[in-house]
Amino acid sequence: MKKIVRKAACLALAGAMVLSLAACGSSSDASGDVDAIKKKGTFVVGITEFAPMDYKDGSDWIGFDADLAKKVAGDLGVEVQFEVIDWDNKLLELNNKNIDVVWNGMTLTDEVKTSMGCTEPYLNNAQTIVMPADKLSEYPDASSMKDLKFAVEAGSAGKDAAEANGLQYTEVGAQSDAVMEVAAGTSDACVIDLLMAGAMVGEGTSYKDLGHAVDLAPEQYVIGCRKGSDLTDYINDELKKYYSDGTMQEIAETYGVQDALIPQK
Repeated sequence: MKKIVRKAACLALAGAMVLSLAACGSSSDASGDVDAIKKKGTFVVGITEFAPMDYKDGSDWIGFDADLAKKVAGDLGVEVQFEVIDWDNKLLELNNKNIDVVWNGMTLTDEVKTSMGCTEPYLNNAQTIVMPADKLSEYPDASSMKDLKFAVEAGSAGKDAAEANGLQYTEVGAQSDAVMEVAAGTSDACVIDLLMAGAMVGEGTSYKDLGHAVDLAPEQYVIGCRKGSDLTDYINDELKKYYSDGTMQEIAETYGVQDALIPQK
């Protein structure tokens, strides 16, 4: 009987040790993210399709953010991997380590500040209202649009701006989907990023009959890492280097966002 009890105790102790080791292995500590990325050989960037920040050219991802992320991956000595995510689940994807960073024209909000490790702001932006160009003169401000049906990206600054201005809205999966809703006539207007509107609507674009005029809250873009991650400081240092050597200006001019660059402190 004593042997059985002793054996059971040993098994229980062994089980506890296994659980303890498993808990250590699943630690959420993010202080060693840079080394972890180098070891796995990939830098996984969470994005949505959002011109001029991240969008497809054939099978390749390009854009202001995409090109910067490729530069950082090169300096890390790893391959970049772009993962299209549900923007509303960006924090979950980040904390579950499905992605290493959220880098897709992400607006600095109080929620982002509290839930992520944020880089220094690098681009100015605003939320703007997109609608058929021939309707713009009928709606000079947000208060004149109370009866319109808006499309907004779920979990976005556009949704926050619509709520703040008392606009009626339906949530869609991406800002590009919101623009498509307006083009199809299923929504009267949408709220999207000003930089995206500049690239997507108006003369010379696929949506030449759409326009934008009324800008809502001004904002700034940041890159989001896990809380406590050393990747935040690493990317900040990289961006400083790109400002200094002219890379930032060069990439910005490629995508027409040079006027939105935030001067280096």
